[in-house]
Amino acid sequence: MDIEAIFVGVAIGFEMIGAVAMIVGFVIALVLGYRALRRREGGRAAYEVLRNTLGAGILLGLEVLVAADLIRTITSKPSLEDAAILGLIVLIRTVLSMSIQIEIDGVLPWRKALLTSGGQLLGDAVARDRDAASRAPSGSTPV
Repeated sequence: MDIEAIFVGVAIGFEMIGAVAMIVGFVIALVLGYRALRRREGGRAAYEVLRNTLGAGILLGLEVLVAADLIRTITSKPSLEDAAILGLIVLIRTVLSMSIQIEIDGVLPWRKALLTSGGQLLGDAVARDRDAASRAPSGSTPV
């Protein structure tokens, strides 16, 4: 059995997980944004929830995709061209991740006391939504 073929399969699995993370993040963002509107928190609050949660989902997906690229490259036959392509892909994804992180937090990542990942941000968004739903007036019905 060829070990390179196994790791290519693992890398494809990571790529699928990264794509699924982004799709699930999008769905969660839509649901949480809708719930914020239903609680009559206002359009601005719903937009912020949608924007931050979607950013967190994309951030998580990008982190997994970088891992997939690393696995694919380190298990293939080494060449200078492959290393350069990997470097460029990781650089682009890192810049995207940092931009999204700055948009979500409003602060540079290295200035933040405790760095959080995309998964942690998604979990925090769900927890905030749950807390807001429990504080909602009894007349409004959370979804």
